[in-house]
Amino acid sequence: MNRIKKVFTQIHIGLWILFSLLLALQLSQDTVQWPKLTLAVLLTALYVFYSHFILLTRYLDKRQKRAYFPRLVGVILTGPLLYMFLHYKRFNTLDLFAEYYTISLISIIIPFIFLSWLARITENLVFNTIKKEQLEKQAVESELYYLKSQINPHFLFNTLNNIHTLVYKQAPAAPEAVLRLSSLMRYMIYESNSSTVPLSREMNYLQDYVSLQQLRYKKSPVVDLKIEGDTESCHIAPLLFIHLLENAYKHSPARLEPGDVKVSVEIKENTLTFCIQNPIGNNVRNTLEEPGGIGLPNVRKRLTLLYPGKHHLEINNSGEVFTVTLKIYGLQPQTHERETQLLYN
Repeated sequence: MNRIKKVFTQIHIGLWILFSLLLALQLSQDTVQWPKLTLAVLLTALYVFYSHFILLTRYLDKRQKRAYFPRLVGVILTGPLLYMFLHYKRFNTLDLFAEYYTISLISIIIPFIFLSWLARITENLVFNTIKKEQLEKQAVESELYYLKSQINPHFLFNTLNNIHTLVYKQAPAAPEAVLRLSSLMRYMIYESNSSTVPLSREMNYLQDYVSLQQLRYKKSPVVDLKIEGDTESCHIAPLLFIHLLENAYKHSPARLEPGDVKVSVEIKENTLTFCIQNPIGNNVRNTLEEPGGIGLPNVRKRLTLLYPGKHHLEINNSGEVFTVTLKIYGLQPQTHERETQLLYN
């Protein structure tokens, strides 16, 4: 906002300099006393313009009309007196005084009263528009932060319990599980604060999540994850797919066979296609109708805020298999050098 105020200050200065030059040029062709007359007109215009400008700011903008109008009348009445005093012309008769008073009132006072009102209205319009955009941006950022933070806490508790079991049994997989949980939490807490992240980092996050979920299953990996395309140069909003993956686990049968959950990611011609497919359990309710559900509604809200008009979300429920296909268009390749700052020892 301060930058906008500086811009308006520069505009004011520039316009007054231009007005002074044009006024001096015009008066120099009409009278030999043009320097004195130019100074009189300029100072009177400045007095009227900014006196009214300040009145508008202090009173009318705050809806104090009773205080505004008497002061406005005072500015209008005193404006011509300043002009005539600066003009250094003797007014021997009342008619001559009235003539010059009326001329200055019509040619200087009224126009600059109007111009100051126009300037105040313009600045108010710009400031209000900027404030509205800032408030909307803050609201969007707050909602995005809220949506992004809604990761299922039960996953963390279950994972810690699984790791505790591995440690208790002194299983060789325990250290690897701790490292993956550490990587997952670091990404969620620190790296996902950026507006976009490389798709490769998002995929690593999903792989860590899948590996930790796999602790629940004794069989081969139940998730078949396929990635095609350049994931390094493609950047997306962080934590965009995790809710879809959570839903796939949540609404699948308790016993999953290897490769039952299929996840595919493809980057082709600036379009990202994410598809996830899982079998449907016997006691599954519709996620959209689930009280407090944060799956598909969360994804829809974030997509609307992040990629308006640049995405397509398709959901298909065949009764046996649940499929979600998400396409995001217009992703531009970026050169990205990731610098991870560890905020802990």
